[in-house]
Amino acid sequence: MTHIIASPAARAPLSPADKAVTMTFADNALLSLLLGDHDRHLVRMEQGLGVRLSCRGNRIAIAGEPARVEAAQTALGALWRRLERGESVGTSDVDAAIRMSEVEDPRLPLSDLPAIRTKRGAVGPRSPGQAAYMELLGRNEMVFGIGPAGTGKTYLAVAQAVAMLQAGRVDRIVLSRPAVEAGERLGFLPGDLKEKVDPYLRPLYDALHDMMPGDQVIRRMGTGEIEVAPLAFMRGRTLAHAFVILDEAQNTTPVQMKMFLTRMGEGTRMVITGDLSQIDLPAGTRSGLRDALDTLEGVAGIGVCRFDKRDVVRHPLVARIVDAYDQRAAAEKETSVRRRAAAEGGGK
Repeated sequence: MTHIIASPAARAPLSPADKAVTMTFADNALLSLLLGDHDRHLVRMEQGLGVRLSCRGNRIAIAGEPARVEAAQTALGALWRRLERGESVGTSDVDAAIRMSEVEDPRLPLSDLPAIRTKRGAVGPRSPGQAAYMELLGRNEMVFGIGPAGTGKTYLAVAQAVAMLQAGRVDRIVLSRPAVEAGERLGFLPGDLKEKVDPYLRPLYDALHDMMPGDQVIRRMGTGEIEVAPLAFMRGRTLAHAFVILDEAQNTTPVQMKMFLTRMGEGTRMVITGDLSQIDLPAGTRSGLRDALDTLEGVAGIGVCRFDKRDVVRHPLVARIVDAYDQRAAAEKETSVRRRAAAEGGGK
């Protein structure tokens, strides 16, 4: 069995407030995988966690602020255990370990994080927000996942749906989206109804194919065990013993959202995902997702998970893009408030 040993680092810290430790790894072959080509994983961790890392022999020295050093130890330990289990470590896994090393919830130690288990393997969280979301998915009959693009809201919901279908806990999966985005309408698109609808539902198909073999997806869609349909097709139905996901829910109206939520039948789970910063409804139309949150948050049996830029698990640039837009929106709001206050003051 391989052990990780933490001891005081030989190199003195740069300031009295800094902390330094050394982690010793017993398997040099696995250690090379932990470091990455040309130590690129260590470099990424230095940049992501704000610590100094250096490797000599089978030891990695960590120096920096105490909280940062502890986060680095946690991240390196998580990646090491991943390698011991025979799993690979790539750039995305390093980024995930960096995010997860800062989990503040004592109920979620890295060794005991939730996982969604499908027949293609376990799907684990890659950010603190994802860990909380996965707990809600396992515990609640209805869950709202709210946040920016790239946080895994839809992907993890589909993973939970597939896991429950394969375990026999639901009889079918129903995936839906409102077919109104970026100012377009189905009638203006070429082709028959399926050809019009498919582009809107493509992300749901992609997530499904990640969770199970393509031939199984096609077979289950043929038998009705998996249904992918636009939101309009939900009207008048009662969905029982199903796992139902409504994606891009920010583009529903309040009437559509109420219609969807009241389709819930016996033994059904529902997940509603959306990004309130990307509403494509006509100006002046209230988002059904915002309306539902204002109405239902706090109702027993309903879980709400709010992701933020720290939970973005796509390219790191995506998180910076989200942050830039958030900062601009905040600045515009502040400017608007000042102008309104000035106008009211000048009118007196």
